[in-house]
Amino acid sequence: MATTTPTPRTARARRWTTGQVVLFLLLIGFTALFLYPLVWLVSASLKPSGQVFDNALIPHTWRFGNYVEVWDQLPLLHWIFNSVSIAFLAAALVAVSSSVVAFGFAYFRFPGRNLLFGLVLATMMLPASVTMIPTYLIWKQTGLLGTWVPLFGANLFGSGFYIFLQRQFFLGLPRELFEAARIDGASYWQLFRRIAMPLSIPSFIIVFLFEFQASWNNFQAALIYLNGGSVESFTAPLGIAYAMTKYSPTAGGHADYQYVMVAALIVTLPMLLLFSGGQRYFIEGVATAGRKG
Repeated sequence: MATTTPTPRTARARRWTTGQVVLFLLLIGFTALFLYPLVWLVSASLKPSGQVFDNALIPHTWRFGNYVEVWDQLPLLHWIFNSVSIAFLAAALVAVSSSVVAFGFAYFRFPGRNLLFGLVLATMMLPASVTMIPTYLIWKQTGLLGTWVPLFGANLFGSGFYIFLQRQFFLGLPRELFEAARIDGASYWQLFRRIAMPLSIPSFIIVFLFEFQASWNNFQAALIYLNGGSVESFTAPLGIAYAMTKYSPTAGGHADYQYVMVAALIVTLPMLLLFSGGQRYFIEGVATAGRKG
């Protein structure tokens, strides 16, 4: 019986198939690695207090009542409402203000435009720790410490990164559209509102999602500006940190950390839903923002 010698094309196909299998296994491995903390959090939220940190992914004792009792143990609804309100205000303000500035840099031609844009980008190089104390002193002088305003007020003046992102998107729009609208008598604000903004919805949503997520997880600012207020005025990250202290045995607590795990899981879910719903805009916005240099 004659044996067939594999052709070069068959050998290449076999090697490619092996490479695909290896890549698939790597993807599964990295997916499991990244999902492990979330699975551990879900498992810990379903355990009694004495088994929260036993590292078992399948609880020995299931306690679904933790999800009912947590609302009586912690003012979680207040924390979620505060976080949603602050994050929405911060995201909306920075998205609108950054879009206005970015449109100015993309459309107008004026002396020193590149220098001024370079100064805007230079603000991205300053670590937050450098401006933390001056910013705190400014808000202290205004008498707004202990309120929500310091958590979103600075976003009214835009952000260097978001201005850059929106400017790149605006540069990809045909300038002829704006010139035709100017001939028809449109003002500059009408150019922005009726042409630029409707065409830049994907990048606008990206800016909104980025800032919403950043503000939602902003523990440091909440700790600085809301510390000293009532527990009900805390944001979700600050509230979870408070719960960790509340249930700590060293502070006289009963080590009921299962409620902390439930609260952490509930606070995480909105971010997962937000990015799942905006995934299409996320991909489109990031892909189209880099077309122009």
